[in-house]
Amino acid sequence: MSTSSSTVALTPVVEFDAAIISKLSQSGPRYTSYPTADRFSSDFGYGNFLEALAALRLRGGRRPMSLYIHIPFCDTVCYYCACNKIVTKDRSKAATYLSYLKQEIAMQGKLFSGINRIEQLHFGGGTPTYLSERQMEELMAHLRHHFDFAPDDVGEYSIEIDPRTVSRARVHALRAQGFNRISLGVQDFDPDVQKAVNRIQPEAETLAIIAAAREAGFRSVSIDLIYGLPKQNLTTMEQTLAKVIQASPDRIALYHYAHMPHLFKPQRRILDADMPDSATKLAMLGLCIARLTAAGYVYIGMDHFAKPTDDLAVAQGQGRLHRNFQGYSTRAEADLVACGVSAISSVGAVYSQNEKTLDAYYERLDEGRLPIARGIKLDNDDLLRRLIIQMLMCNFELSIASLEQGYPIVFHSYFAAELAKLAELEADGLLTIDREWLTVTAKGRLLIRNICMVFDRHLSAAKENAPQPLRYSKTV
Repeated sequence: MSTSSSTVALTPVVEFDAAIISKLSQSGPRYTSYPTADRFSSDFGYGNFLEALAALRLRGGRRPMSLYIHIPFCDTVCYYCACNKIVTKDRSKAATYLSYLKQEIAMQGKLFSGINRIEQLHFGGGTPTYLSERQMEELMAHLRHHFDFAPDDVGEYSIEIDPRTVSRARVHALRAQGFNRISLGVQDFDPDVQKAVNRIQPEAETLAIIAAAREAGFRSVSIDLIYGLPKQNLTTMEQTLAKVIQASPDRIALYHYAHMPHLFKPQRRILDADMPDSATKLAMLGLCIARLTAAGYVYIGMDHFAKPTDDLAVAQGQGRLHRNFQGYSTRAEADLVACGVSAISSVGAVYSQNEKTLDAYYERLDEGRLPIARGIKLDNDDLLRRLIIQMLMCNFELSIASLEQGYPIVFHSYFAAELAKLAELEADGLLTIDREWLTVTAKGRLLIRNICMVFDRHLSAAKENAPQPLRYSKTV
């Protein structure tokens, strides 16, 4: 049986139920990690990271690795954005940043020498293409000098781009520099919506960059969309979806706009009067799911859709999908090394996050140390719950028998309190559970974060101890 046909047979089904979503949607983590980043502690430092690395070396042999590079700069501010970014037109700041970033890369390359094989690379931001073509060329050469990269046909090397900042020639240059996957920020094609979020991006400009990516031989083209933005309604969303489907990207990330102006200053420029109400946002989500699945896209989970032949859909069908700080991934076994301001690494049983400000980041590197500001070392309970959340987020099912084989527990005893909470979700039709399997239903897949929250011990403890609401977006 071909990969394509077998993938179609395993395509997950998602059911949109507005009533149950309205009833159960609440603030909650996105689970790009467990424990989540808000549980990281400043007590964790450079020494803890080195201990995790030493444990990694004891396993012996080379391991596939994922590498993340954070470029925080942008030319202009998009009002909806909640990323760690620096908006400036002073290009000298990028040159200074690159000199320090290269120091960190060299340090990490030395630490992982002999055991690293990079099979996945992702440039995020900010706007990675804020860097000039020459700066990117030098940075890629520096990475290849310090890390061993898998061949192009094996590795997944992706970059996020702002179509407004690149030309056809630049897209071809990115491919020549080694990138084989490209992600375009689009958000919405409607001019009024674009104006409301300060991101004027003509449709023709975006489509030209998609065409250039195809022409240059990128293996995958992904588009980012957002629903719930100011000035959006069902009509504008329908029109944007039609244009996106016509463009035929390999992957689509459909994010829910989390309006939290108390946390993110740029969002304060968005007028409350322009915001769609909750019912409209929910209807837009239903519309997006209906149109994209009808167009042949597979619902991967959370915010992601992919063509049935795309690596994400294939990996999910084969049970090897993974989720990390860059979203869904096909490299479940890979440790993640992240370089740059605020970047988060996942190595063995630890998470570590770099300093969040440029000054602090530079200061640590000037001291000759990795710029680690905080992190967390996972205990056995954390590792167990991380595995459960990963399986549910990626595969929508959990083999209880397999879990008990890997960990010295009796599932129904160890998670007795969690099972009581799951029973309520089962009554709502989100899942089924017996002695052998926990299976998320088609209706429950859109509320997978709610299900995973049941297993989040740190979240439960925080709710008991913190009277103020936690800083999370809505689960749907």
